[in-house]
Amino acid sequence: MKETMVAKHANWPRVDDPIFNISERAQKAIKNLGKENVINATIGALTDDDGNIITLNTVFDEYKSLPNSEIAAYASIAGQKDYLEAVKKACFKDSMPDAHIRAIATPGGSGAIKLAVWNYTNEGDEILTSDWFWSPYVSISEEVGRKVTTYQLFDENNNFNFNSFREKFLNIASKQERIFTILNTPAHNPTGYSVLDNDWDKILNLSKEVAQNPEKKIILFVDVAYIDFVKDDDGCRKFFEKFTNLPENILVIVGFSMSKGFTAYGMRMGAAICISSSEDVAEQFYYSCVHSCRANWSNCNRGPMKVLTNIINNPEKYKEYMDEKKIYKEMLSKRAEVFVEEAKKCELDILPYIDGFFISIPCEDPKAVSEELTKDNVFVVPLKRGLRFAVCAVSEEKCAIAPSIIKNALERVRGQMLARD
Repeated sequence: MKETMVAKHANWPRVDDPIFNISERAQKAIKNLGKENVINATIGALTDDDGNIITLNTVFDEYKSLPNSEIAAYASIAGQKDYLEAVKKACFKDSMPDAHIRAIATPGGSGAIKLAVWNYTNEGDEILTSDWFWSPYVSISEEVGRKVTTYQLFDENNNFNFNSFREKFLNIASKQERIFTILNTPAHNPTGYSVLDNDWDKILNLSKEVAQNPEKKIILFVDVAYIDFVKDDDGCRKFFEKFTNLPENILVIVGFSMSKGFTAYGMRMGAAICISSSEDVAEQFYYSCVHSCRANWSNCNRGPMKVLTNIINNPEKYKEYMDEKKIYKEMLSKRAEVFVEEAKKCELDILPYIDGFFISIPCEDPKAVSEELTKDNVFVVPLKRGLRFAVCAVSEEKCAIAPSIIKNALERVRGQMLARD
Protein backbone atom coordinates (compact mmCIF):
# COMPACT_ATOMS: atom_id res chain seq x y z
CA MET A 1 0.00 0.00 0.00
CA LYS A 2 1.30 3.45 -0.92
CA GLU A 3 2.13 5.98 1.77
CA THR A 4 -0.80 8.31 2.52
CA MET A 5 0.15 11.64 4.01
CA VAL A 6 -3.02 13.60 3.35
CA ALA A 7 -5.58 13.68 6.16
CA LYS A 8 -8.51 11.30 5.77
CA HIS A 9 -11.07 14.07 5.28
CA ALA A 10 -9.02 15.53 2.42
CA ASN A 11 -8.31 12.31 0.51
CA TRP A 12 -10.50 12.78 -2.56
CA PRO A 13 -10.64 10.68 -5.78
CA ARG A 14 -7.92 11.52 -8.28
CA VAL A 15 -10.07 12.87 -11.10
CA ASP A 16 -9.66 15.84 -13.39
CA ASP A 17 -12.40 18.44 -13.68
CA PRO A 18 -14.55 17.25 -16.63
CA ILE A 19 -15.25 20.78 -17.86
CA PHE A 20 -11.60 21.78 -18.06
CA ASN A 21 -10.71 18.41 -19.56
CA ILE A 22 -13.13 18.70 -22.50
CA SER A 23 -12.24 22.38 -22.88
CA GLU A 24 -8.54 21.51 -23.28
CA ARG A 25 -9.44 18.99 -25.97
CA ALA A 26 -11.45 21.66 -27.79
CA GLN A 27 -8.49 24.04 -27.70
CA LYS A 28 -6.23 21.36 -29.20
CA ALA A 29 -8.76 20.75 -31.99
CA ILE A 30 -8.88 24.47 -32.73
CA LYS A 31 -5.09 24.58 -32.92
CA ASN A 32 -4.94 21.59 -35.26
CA LEU A 33 -8.01 22.20 -37.43
CA GLY A 34 -8.65 25.95 -37.22
CA LYS A 35 -11.32 27.67 -35.15
CA GLU A 36 -13.69 27.89 -38.12
CA ASN A 37 -13.92 24.09 -38.16
CA VAL A 38 -14.59 23.56 -34.44
CA ILE A 39 -17.58 24.33 -32.22
CA ASN A 40 -16.28 24.87 -28.70
CA ALA A 41 -19.34 25.03 -26.46
CA THR A 42 -17.47 24.28 -23.25
CA ILE A 43 -16.46 27.77 -22.11
CA GLY A 44 -18.51 29.35 -19.32
CA ALA A 45 -17.58 32.88 -20.34
CA LEU A 46 -18.88 35.29 -22.95
CA THR A 47 -16.76 35.26 -26.10
CA ASP A 48 -16.94 36.95 -29.47
CA ASP A 49 -17.51 35.07 -32.73
CA ASP A 50 -13.79 34.31 -32.98
CA GLY A 51 -13.69 32.74 -29.53
CA ASN A 52 -11.95 35.66 -27.79
CA ILE A 53 -13.16 36.47 -24.29
CA ILE A 54 -15.24 39.64 -24.19
CA THR A 55 -14.18 42.28 -21.69
CA LEU A 56 -16.23 45.41 -21.07
CA ASN A 57 -14.14 48.49 -21.78
CA THR A 58 -16.08 50.48 -19.20
CA VAL A 59 -14.96 48.01 -16.54
CA PHE A 60 -11.33 47.59 -17.49
CA ASP A 61 -10.72 51.24 -18.33
CA GLU A 62 -11.96 52.02 -14.84
CA TYR A 63 -9.68 49.36 -13.37
CA LYS A 64 -6.64 50.65 -15.24
CA SER A 65 -7.36 54.20 -14.08
CA LEU A 66 -7.04 53.22 -10.42
CA PRO A 67 -3.84 54.30 -8.68
CA ASN A 68 -1.48 51.42 -7.94
CA SER A 69 -1.98 51.96 -4.23
CA GLU A 70 -5.72 51.33 -4.58
CA ILE A 71 -5.07 48.03 -6.33
CA ALA A 72 -2.22 46.90 -4.10
CA ALA A 73 -3.58 47.77 -0.66
CA TYR A 74 -5.33 45.29 1.60
CA ALA A 75 -9.10 45.59 1.78
CA SER A 76 -10.98 45.30 5.04
CA ILE A 77 -11.97 41.75 5.96
CA ALA A 78 -15.67 42.30 5.32
CA GLY A 79 -14.99 44.38 2.22
CA GLN A 80 -14.71 48.12 1.76
CA LYS A 81 -17.74 49.94 3.20
CA ASP A 82 -18.53 51.81 -0.01
CA TYR A 83 -18.38 48.52 -1.94
CA LEU A 84 -20.76 46.81 0.47
CA GLU A 85 -23.32 49.55 -0.15
CA ALA A 86 -22.71 49.69 -3.91
CA VAL A 87 -22.99 45.93 -4.35
CA LYS A 88 -26.49 46.00 -2.85
CA LYS A 89 -27.48 48.59 -5.46
CA ALA A 90 -25.92 46.51 -8.22
CA CYS A 91 -27.73 43.38 -7.09
CA PHE A 92 -31.21 44.66 -6.24
CA LYS A 93 -31.47 47.90 -8.25
CA ASP A 94 -35.05 49.17 -7.73
CA SER A 95 -36.25 45.92 -6.11
CA MET A 96 -34.44 46.07 -2.78
CA PRO A 97 -36.51 44.27 -0.12
CA ASP A 98 -37.76 46.18 2.91
CA ALA A 99 -35.60 44.26 5.37
CA HIS A 100 -32.36 44.27 7.30
CA ILE A 101 -29.69 43.75 4.65
CA ARG A 102 -25.99 43.13 5.28
CA ALA A 103 -23.31 42.28 2.74
CA ILE A 104 -19.90 40.63 2.93
CA ALA A 105 -17.29 40.68 0.16
CA THR A 106 -16.40 37.23 -1.20
CA PRO A 107 -14.05 35.83 -3.85
CA GLY A 108 -16.69 35.47 -6.55
CA GLY A 109 -20.02 33.74 -6.15
CA SER A 110 -18.19 30.59 -5.02
CA GLY A 111 -17.00 32.36 -1.90
CA ALA A 112 -20.57 33.38 -1.08
CA ILE A 113 -21.70 29.75 -1.30
CA LYS A 114 -18.83 28.64 0.94
CA LEU A 115 -19.70 31.23 3.61
CA ALA A 116 -23.37 30.31 3.58
CA VAL A 117 -22.88 26.53 3.66
CA TRP A 118 -20.31 26.68 6.45
CA ASN A 119 -22.15 29.13 8.68
CA TYR A 120 -25.74 27.96 8.19
CA THR A 121 -25.55 24.15 8.11
CA ASN A 122 -24.25 21.55 10.52
CA GLU A 123 -21.91 18.69 9.78
CA GLY A 124 -23.83 15.83 8.17
CA ASP A 125 -26.71 18.05 7.03
CA GLU A 126 -28.38 17.58 3.66
CA ILE A 127 -28.46 20.58 1.34
CA LEU A 128 -31.25 20.79 -1.23
CA THR A 129 -30.90 21.89 -4.85
CA SER A 130 -32.28 20.87 -8.26
CA ASP A 131 -31.21 17.75 -10.14
CA TRP A 132 -29.68 19.98 -12.83
CA PHE A 133 -27.05 22.00 -10.98
CA TRP A 134 -23.58 23.55 -11.01
CA SER A 135 -21.31 20.71 -9.88
CA PRO A 136 -19.16 22.76 -7.43
CA TYR A 137 -22.21 22.89 -5.13
CA VAL A 138 -21.28 19.30 -4.31
CA SER A 139 -17.55 20.03 -3.94
CA ILE A 140 -18.16 22.96 -1.62
CA SER A 141 -20.65 20.97 0.48
CA GLU A 142 -18.63 17.76 0.71
CA GLU A 143 -15.49 19.70 1.65
CA VAL A 144 -17.15 20.61 4.94
CA GLY A 145 -18.99 17.35 5.56
CA ARG A 146 -22.40 18.17 4.07
CA LYS A 147 -24.37 16.25 1.44
CA VAL A 148 -26.31 17.54 -1.56
CA THR A 149 -29.81 16.14 -2.14
CA THR A 150 -31.79 17.01 -5.27
CA TYR A 151 -35.38 17.47 -6.36
CA GLN A 152 -36.59 17.21 -9.96
CA LEU A 153 -36.37 20.68 -11.48
CA PHE A 154 -38.97 20.03 -14.20
CA ASP A 155 -42.27 18.16 -14.20
CA GLU A 156 -43.72 16.23 -17.14
CA ASN A 157 -44.84 19.54 -18.74
CA ASN A 158 -41.39 21.14 -18.32
CA ASN A 159 -42.66 23.49 -15.63
CA PHE A 160 -41.03 24.00 -12.23
CA ASN A 161 -41.67 20.78 -10.33
CA PHE A 162 -42.99 22.21 -7.09
CA ASN A 163 -44.38 18.85 -5.96
CA SER A 164 -40.90 17.32 -6.09
CA PHE A 165 -39.43 20.39 -4.38
CA ARG A 166 -42.05 20.22 -1.62
CA GLU A 167 -41.51 16.51 -1.04
CA LYS A 168 -37.73 16.84 -0.65
CA PHE A 169 -38.00 20.07 1.36
CA LEU A 170 -40.38 18.50 3.87
CA ASN A 171 -38.33 15.32 4.05
CA ILE A 172 -35.26 17.32 5.09
CA ALA A 173 -37.38 19.35 7.52
CA SER A 174 -38.51 16.12 9.19
CA LYS A 175 -34.87 15.15 9.90
CA GLN A 176 -32.97 18.39 10.43
CA GLU A 177 -33.22 21.61 12.35
CA ARG A 178 -31.90 23.51 9.32
CA ILE A 179 -33.34 23.40 5.80
CA PHE A 180 -30.76 24.92 3.47
CA THR A 181 -31.83 25.25 -0.18
CA ILE A 182 -29.84 26.54 -3.14
CA LEU A 183 -31.91 28.17 -5.89
CA ASN A 184 -29.86 29.22 -8.92
CA THR A 185 -32.11 31.76 -10.62
CA PRO A 186 -32.59 33.70 -12.85
CA ALA A 187 -30.70 32.24 -15.84
CA HIS A 188 -29.93 28.92 -14.17
CA ASN A 189 -26.66 27.13 -14.87
CA PRO A 190 -26.83 24.78 -16.80
CA THR A 191 -30.38 25.05 -18.21
CA GLY A 192 -31.06 28.77 -18.68
CA TYR A 193 -34.31 28.42 -16.71
CA SER A 194 -35.66 31.01 -14.27
CA VAL A 195 -38.04 30.41 -11.36
CA LEU A 196 -41.30 32.24 -12.15
CA ASP A 197 -43.08 34.55 -9.74
CA ASN A 198 -45.94 32.15 -8.98
CA ASP A 199 -43.42 29.41 -8.16
CA TRP A 200 -41.55 31.77 -5.87
CA ASP A 201 -44.86 32.32 -4.05
CA LYS A 202 -45.24 28.56 -3.59
CA ILE A 203 -41.65 28.20 -2.34
CA LEU A 204 -42.07 31.02 0.16
CA ASN A 205 -45.48 29.79 1.35
CA LEU A 206 -43.96 26.35 1.97
CA SER A 207 -41.07 27.96 3.83
CA LYS A 208 -43.49 29.93 5.99
CA GLU A 209 -45.49 26.78 6.69
CA VAL A 210 -42.39 24.99 7.98
CA ALA A 211 -41.25 28.13 9.81
CA GLN A 212 -44.33 27.94 12.02
CA ASN A 213 -42.22 25.53 14.04
CA PRO A 214 -39.85 27.95 15.83
CA GLU A 215 -37.23 25.19 16.11
CA LYS A 216 -36.81 25.10 12.35
CA LYS A 217 -34.40 27.41 10.53
CA ILE A 218 -34.96 27.89 6.78
CA ILE A 219 -32.11 29.29 4.69
CA LEU A 220 -32.79 30.10 1.05
CA PHE A 221 -29.53 30.67 -0.82
CA VAL A 222 -30.27 32.45 -4.11
CA ASP A 223 -27.41 32.17 -6.58
CA VAL A 224 -27.81 35.10 -9.00
CA ALA A 225 -24.45 34.74 -10.77
CA TYR A 226 -26.03 35.29 -14.21
CA ILE A 227 -28.61 37.94 -13.34
CA ASP A 228 -26.84 40.72 -15.25
CA PHE A 229 -27.24 38.86 -18.54
CA VAL A 230 -31.00 38.40 -18.29
CA LYS A 231 -32.92 40.21 -21.03
CA ASP A 232 -35.29 42.06 -18.70
CA ASP A 233 -32.79 43.71 -16.39
CA ASP A 234 -35.37 45.21 -14.02
CA GLY A 235 -38.20 42.71 -14.31
CA CYS A 236 -35.98 39.76 -13.43
CA ARG A 237 -35.25 41.38 -10.06
CA LYS A 238 -38.85 41.86 -8.94
CA PHE A 239 -38.81 38.59 -7.00
CA PHE A 240 -36.40 40.16 -4.50
CA GLU A 241 -39.32 42.23 -3.19
CA LYS A 242 -40.99 39.00 -2.04
CA PHE A 243 -38.34 38.71 0.69
CA THR A 244 -39.92 41.55 2.67
CA ASN A 245 -41.43 40.75 6.10
CA LEU A 246 -40.49 37.07 6.20
CA PRO A 247 -40.59 35.23 9.55
CA GLU A 248 -37.40 35.67 11.58
CA ASN A 249 -36.47 32.00 11.15
CA ILE A 250 -36.39 32.36 7.34
CA LEU A 251 -33.11 33.82 6.13
CA VAL A 252 -32.38 34.66 2.49
CA ILE A 253 -28.75 34.85 1.37
CA VAL A 254 -28.04 36.11 -2.14
CA GLY A 255 -24.81 35.09 -3.85
CA PHE A 256 -23.70 37.93 -6.13
CA SER A 257 -20.81 37.74 -8.60
CA MET A 258 -18.90 40.27 -10.69
CA SER A 259 -17.66 37.52 -13.00
CA LYS A 260 -20.40 37.62 -15.63
CA GLY A 261 -22.05 41.03 -15.35
CA PHE A 262 -18.70 42.84 -15.19
CA THR A 263 -16.77 40.30 -17.35
CA ALA A 264 -14.35 40.08 -14.42
CA TYR A 265 -14.05 36.30 -14.14
CA GLY A 266 -10.46 36.16 -12.90
CA MET A 267 -10.77 39.10 -10.53
CA ARG A 268 -12.73 36.79 -8.18
CA MET A 269 -15.05 39.36 -6.68
CA GLY A 270 -18.56 38.94 -5.36
CA ALA A 271 -20.65 39.21 -2.24
CA ALA A 272 -22.91 37.30 0.12
CA ILE A 273 -25.92 39.45 0.90
CA CYS A 274 -28.31 38.55 3.71
CA ILE A 275 -31.97 39.57 3.86
CA SER A 276 -33.77 39.22 7.18
CA SER A 277 -36.69 40.74 9.05
CA SER A 278 -34.52 40.58 12.18
CA GLU A 279 -31.73 43.06 12.80
CA ASP A 280 -30.12 40.61 15.21
CA VAL A 281 -30.10 37.81 12.60
CA ALA A 282 -28.51 40.20 10.08
CA GLU A 283 -25.84 41.19 12.60
CA GLN A 284 -25.14 37.53 13.36
CA PHE A 285 -24.69 36.94 9.63
CA TYR A 286 -22.20 39.77 9.34
CA TYR A 287 -19.97 38.79 12.25
CA SER A 288 -20.09 35.05 11.57
CA CYS A 289 -19.07 35.64 7.97
CA VAL A 290 -16.31 38.08 8.94
CA HIS A 291 -14.82 35.34 11.11
CA SER A 292 -15.00 32.84 8.24
CA CYS A 293 -13.45 35.32 5.81
CA ARG A 294 -10.49 35.80 8.13
CA ALA A 295 -10.14 32.04 8.56
CA ASN A 296 -10.34 31.21 4.84
CA TRP A 297 -9.03 34.01 2.61
CA SER A 298 -8.48 36.89 5.05
CA ASN A 299 -9.74 39.57 2.66
CA CYS A 300 -10.71 40.04 -0.98
CA ASN A 301 -9.37 41.90 -3.99
CA ARG A 302 -9.59 45.64 -3.36
CA GLY A 303 -9.28 46.81 -6.98
CA PRO A 304 -12.50 45.22 -8.33
CA MET A 305 -14.39 46.52 -5.29
CA LYS A 306 -13.40 50.04 -6.27
CA VAL A 307 -14.31 49.44 -9.91
CA LEU A 308 -17.86 48.36 -9.06
CA THR A 309 -18.24 51.16 -6.54
CA ASN A 310 -17.08 53.85 -8.98
CA ILE A 311 -19.33 52.61 -11.79
CA ILE A 312 -22.46 52.09 -9.68
CA ASN A 313 -22.17 55.44 -7.91
CA ASN A 314 -21.44 57.55 -11.01
CA PRO A 315 -24.56 57.99 -13.21
CA GLU A 316 -22.53 58.74 -16.34
CA LYS A 317 -20.20 55.77 -15.92
CA TYR A 318 -23.12 53.54 -15.03
CA LYS A 319 -25.00 54.49 -18.19
CA GLU A 320 -21.93 53.81 -20.34
CA TYR A 321 -21.51 50.44 -18.63
CA MET A 322 -25.16 49.49 -19.16
CA ASP A 323 -25.09 50.62 -22.80
CA GLU A 324 -21.98 48.57 -23.51
CA LYS A 325 -23.33 45.50 -21.73
CA LYS A 326 -26.61 45.77 -23.67
CA ILE A 327 -24.74 45.11 -26.92
CA TYR A 328 -23.48 41.77 -25.63
CA LYS A 329 -26.76 40.86 -23.96
CA GLU A 330 -28.44 41.21 -27.34
CA MET A 331 -25.72 39.12 -28.97
CA LEU A 332 -26.23 36.37 -26.40
CA SER A 333 -29.99 36.52 -26.82
CA LYS A 334 -29.75 36.12 -30.61
CA ARG A 335 -27.43 33.12 -30.27
CA ALA A 336 -29.82 31.43 -27.86
CA GLU A 337 -32.88 32.21 -29.99
CA VAL A 338 -31.24 30.67 -33.04
CA PHE A 339 -30.23 27.54 -31.13
CA VAL A 340 -33.73 27.08 -29.67
CA GLU A 341 -35.38 27.67 -33.06
CA GLU A 342 -33.13 25.18 -34.85
CA ALA A 343 -33.58 22.64 -32.06
CA LYS A 344 -37.34 22.78 -32.66
CA LYS A 345 -36.86 22.31 -36.40
CA CYS A 346 -34.75 19.18 -36.03
CA GLU A 347 -36.76 17.93 -33.03
CA LEU A 348 -33.84 18.05 -30.63
CA ASP A 349 -35.17 17.82 -27.09
CA ILE A 350 -33.86 20.67 -24.92
CA LEU A 351 -34.79 21.86 -21.45
CA PRO A 352 -36.79 25.09 -21.06
CA TYR A 353 -34.51 28.05 -21.76
CA ILE A 354 -35.37 31.60 -20.71
CA ASP A 355 -32.06 33.44 -20.23
CA GLY A 356 -28.40 32.88 -19.55
CA PHE A 357 -25.17 31.40 -20.80
CA PHE A 358 -26.19 27.76 -21.25
CA ILE A 359 -28.75 25.44 -22.82
CA SER A 360 -29.09 21.81 -21.73
CA ILE A 361 -29.95 18.74 -23.78
CA PRO A 362 -31.25 15.77 -21.76
CA CYS A 363 -29.97 12.37 -22.91
CA GLU A 364 -28.89 8.93 -21.84
CA ASP A 365 -25.15 8.34 -21.44
CA PRO A 366 -24.02 11.98 -21.75
CA LYS A 367 -20.34 11.01 -21.73
CA ALA A 368 -20.82 8.76 -24.76
CA VAL A 369 -22.73 11.46 -26.66
CA SER A 370 -20.14 14.10 -25.76
CA GLU A 371 -17.40 11.79 -27.01
CA GLU A 372 -19.35 11.04 -30.20
CA LEU A 373 -19.69 14.76 -30.88
CA THR A 374 -15.92 15.21 -30.78
CA LYS A 375 -15.86 13.21 -34.04
CA ASP A 376 -17.79 16.12 -35.55
CA ASN A 377 -15.41 18.59 -33.87
CA VAL A 378 -18.19 19.71 -31.54
CA PHE A 379 -17.24 19.95 -27.87
CA VAL A 380 -19.89 20.12 -25.14
CA VAL A 381 -19.79 19.45 -21.41
CA PRO A 382 -21.28 16.11 -20.30
CA LEU A 383 -23.38 16.32 -17.14
CA LYS A 384 -25.04 13.55 -15.15
CA ARG A 385 -28.34 13.90 -16.98
CA GLY A 386 -27.40 15.44 -20.31
CA LEU A 387 -25.22 17.91 -22.18
CA ARG A 388 -24.45 21.56 -21.49
CA PHE A 389 -24.09 23.77 -24.56
CA ALA A 390 -22.55 27.21 -23.89
CA VAL A 391 -24.33 29.62 -26.22
CA CYS A 392 -22.29 32.35 -24.53
CA ALA A 393 -19.17 31.06 -26.31
CA VAL A 394 -20.52 30.03 -29.73
CA SER A 395 -21.23 32.32 -32.69
CA GLU A 396 -24.78 32.75 -33.98
CA GLU A 397 -23.77 30.97 -37.20
CA LYS A 398 -22.50 27.92 -35.31
CA CYS A 399 -25.48 27.98 -32.92
CA ALA A 400 -27.64 27.53 -36.02
CA ILE A 401 -25.91 24.33 -37.17
CA ALA A 402 -25.13 22.78 -33.78
CA PRO A 403 -28.61 21.35 -32.95
CA SER A 404 -28.78 19.09 -36.01
CA ILE A 405 -25.22 17.86 -35.38
CA ILE A 406 -26.13 17.06 -31.77
CA LYS A 407 -29.34 15.36 -32.89
CA ASN A 408 -27.42 13.13 -35.30
CA ALA A 409 -24.84 12.23 -32.63
CA LEU A 410 -27.62 11.30 -30.20
CA GLU A 411 -29.18 9.00 -32.79
CA ARG A 412 -25.83 7.34 -33.52
CA VAL A 413 -25.25 6.66 -29.83
CA ARG A 414 -28.79 5.30 -29.43
CA GLY A 415 -28.13 3.01 -32.37
CA GLN A 416 -24.92 1.78 -30.77
CA MET A 417 -26.73 1.13 -27.47
CA LEU A 418 -29.47 -0.86 -29.23
CA ALA A 419 -26.88 -2.88 -31.12
CA ARG A 420 -25.17 -3.82 -27.83
CA ASP A 421 -28.51 -4.88 -26.31
